[in-house]
Amino acid sequence: MTTADFDHIFGGARVMAILRGLPVAETVRLAERAWDLGIDVVEVPVATADAVPALRAAVEAGSARGRIVGAGTVLDVEQVAASADAGAAFTVAPGLDLAIADAAAARGLPHLPGVATPTEAQQALRHGLTWLKAFPAITLGPAWFKALAGPLPQLRFVATGGLDAGNAAPFLQAGVRVVAVGSALSDPSQLDRLAELATAGASAR
Repeated sequence: MTTADFDHIFGGARVMAILRGLPVAETVRLAERAWDLGIDVVEVPVATADAVPALRAAVEAGSARGRIVGAGTVLDVEQVAASADAGAAFTVAPGLDLAIADAAAARGLPHLPGVATPTEAQQALRHGLTWLKAFPAITLGPAWFKALAGPLPQLRFVATGGLDAGNAAPFLQAGVRVVAVGSALSDPSQLDRLAELATAGASAR
């Protein structure tokens, strides 16, 4: 079920925009800018309660345009509930916490847990989680994904952590399905460059 859900959520998307710690209006502005450029998937982290209004506003803006928004940096089951109540379409966590994954499933939300080792990836797979977030991707490097595809070819990875328009391409070339970019979006040119990368990645498949 998780595979089918994220296959549908990401579709042919190669880039996800992470809009972290921004005021509500700026979150909506950047989400709409991403959608205009063809970056269809947006994540709004909710590690603190004051970020939930930005998530809710992005969800509402996305609903008007037929786009979905996920909740990121979900660290406990209470944040799962807050994300679901705000209308998030999926949840993302920096690490592997199966209780969070189960809480998300109970609310009907696909969950993208973070992993950084083969042991964590295998544990997630045993739990039925085949779409995983690799974090921090810049530390793992593109070769990590090529190596893991040997014993665990059924896994699909979203790479995040230290990525930007300038260094993301080798990760896509290594088999990563989606690159997620957050902090780098403080540079106004990033969304345009990432949109070009997404288009190039899609045409290369």
